[in-house]
Amino acid sequence: MCGMSRPILALVGRPNTGKSTLFNRLVGWRKAIVDREPGLTRDRLYGVTEWRGRELTVVDTAGLDLAQGSGDSSRARMEAQTRVAVEEAQVIVFMLDVREGLTPADRDIADMLRRSGVPVVVAANKADDPKQEYFRHELLELGFPDALLVSGQHGIGVDDLLDAVFALLPPPEETPEAEEATARLAIMGRPNVGKSSLLNRLLGDERALVSEEPGTTRDPVDTVLAFDGLPVVLVDTAGIRRRAAARNRLERFSLLRGIRAMERADAVLLVLDASSGVLSQDQHVASYALEAGKGLVLVVNKVDLLERGERRASLWRKRLASEFRFASHAPVVMASATTGEGVGEVLPVALEVVGQRRIRIPTNELNRLLREAFLERPPPSYKGRRLALKYATQASSETPTIVLFVNDVNLLHFAYRRYLENRIRRQYGFAGNPIRIVLRAGSDRDR
Repeated sequence: MCGMSRPILALVGRPNTGKSTLFNRLVGWRKAIVDREPGLTRDRLYGVTEWRGRELTVVDTAGLDLAQGSGDSSRARMEAQTRVAVEEAQVIVFMLDVREGLTPADRDIADMLRRSGVPVVVAANKADDPKQEYFRHELLELGFPDALLVSGQHGIGVDDLLDAVFALLPPPEETPEAEEATARLAIMGRPNVGKSSLLNRLLGDERALVSEEPGTTRDPVDTVLAFDGLPVVLVDTAGIRRRAAARNRLERFSLLRGIRAMERADAVLLVLDASSGVLSQDQHVASYALEAGKGLVLVVNKVDLLERGERRASLWRKRLASEFRFASHAPVVMASATTGEGVGEVLPVALEVVGQRRIRIPTNELNRLLREAFLERPPPSYKGRRLALKYATQASSETPTIVLFVNDVNLLHFAYRRYLENRIRRQYGFAGNPIRIVLRAGSDRDR
């Protein structure tokens, strides 16, 4: 088993230049809210895109308007998050509105990006008519290489943009230490939910610094332990970090360093604070873990702070099934890193999730199962046409991936995709892991 960390691409620009539209185009679905009203992207959004056989983490940031200053606390927080994304990215796509030409805000952002030292690709967005020149000549004044005309809405120039991005990235690096581990587990969660305390309890010593102040953990730290004679790598990620240049503020929403660790992991231990419940950031981390193809275990920590009647695992499983509808297959472990209650279940459950992602379905069994599913509940008809399955196979991927050869790849409705996924889970499990269903156009000859 070998892990490979995805490089990070940050989409940066002033409000309403089409960053979220391009983000949705790259990740393949409408994850970011798109509207004519500027400033809708409050927190960073993360997604995964693939181009020419290589994957890339894409970060959609809030619009920058550096001239407004930091009087508005909400605006200052959004800008702080964008700066974090710039600092952690390997490549930046600087988004401009080619129909409006350069604005003072664009020039301010260009100065900031030049100082960052991160490679920049300029994307002159909203070039819906490639025959028009727009204000392209103005864009060259920024001093960056030739700006690319793109349209995130219509997909124009996106291929050339991705080629330019990948040309600036170093070759992919393997992580050979992962080959020696039975499983690699990333411990993630909001600041001060007890990630380091959980790590210490799992290790049986005080290797990770524990503090009541959020942000003690600065960088991901790998620790190897033997569990039932098997080597397991635990990664305690930075829930929050201080920077020398910003000692007076805490970057409470910085997840990028943790995401780097996540992408090298087999599964994520998402630590939740039982005393504060589930917050949107918890859901964001879980969503990205599954989108990145990783296993997921929900660890409800600090149960010692709850009343006895509120500690029941059945109660929390029902509650989390509602809060994490997209991850209802993820197992739940109730624990207290302080008292040790339930901690002994964490590694066995996590290793079971890792084992489940390595299940291989015999091709004949998979085809029999899916044909039965199609017969019992035929796909919905669309414009007089219905999805027809020709053949199915499981791809040789770390993430459980089922490839369907069908008559038309555009006929699979999301509800029917969920139905097929549930049928596969009912038969083969894959507990705690996403199941990717990939469609390919094919015929009976593909057999």
